[in-house]
Amino acid sequence: MNKVFPQGHNGNAAAGTKAVPGGAGAQACVTLANRTGFLCHDRRSCIPASGVCDGIRTCAHGEDEEEGLCRDVPRSLPSFLVAHCGDPASWIYADQKCDGINSCGDCSDELSPVTVCPPCGPGWWHCPSTVFKYCDCIPRSLCRDRVQHCSDWSDEYSCPGP
Repeated sequence: MNKVFPQGHNGNAAAGTKAVPGGAGAQACVTLANRTGFLCHDRRSCIPASGVCDGIRTCAHGEDEEEGLCRDVPRSLPSFLVAHCGDPASWIYADQKCDGINSCGDCSDELSPVTVCPPCGPGWWHCPSTVFKYCDCIPRSLCRDRVQHCSDWSDEYSCPGP
């Protein structure tokens, strides 16, 4: 989770590839993992949103770390790269939304009313989690491991396992 003063723009992730007004030519794309990404200038490389301004030049020409893009994160980032948490002063990268991990610290990146995510994926079990890292689903790899991860113990008694 990252902190920033409220700035009033919409943190909805863009789908597909499109130009972003005011984003200095930055374009959205969809990564192979079906997450929001940043299209490199070669127009072939799509890096995850969280790979932008992370101190590592991932694009061949380093445009994901350009000073103009990274000088005042998140304000300097195109809005398609940013998602806001339930706390208006907190933000995450758009690819961290609906990924099963409690990135905001209050589960607002995984649960409504702030975020509408699809149901648990095939590798996940839906339950009220006791583990702070998860919100509404836990990885099936945690099922039947003799450790309670769901408040109703369904991870130990109902979950079919990995």
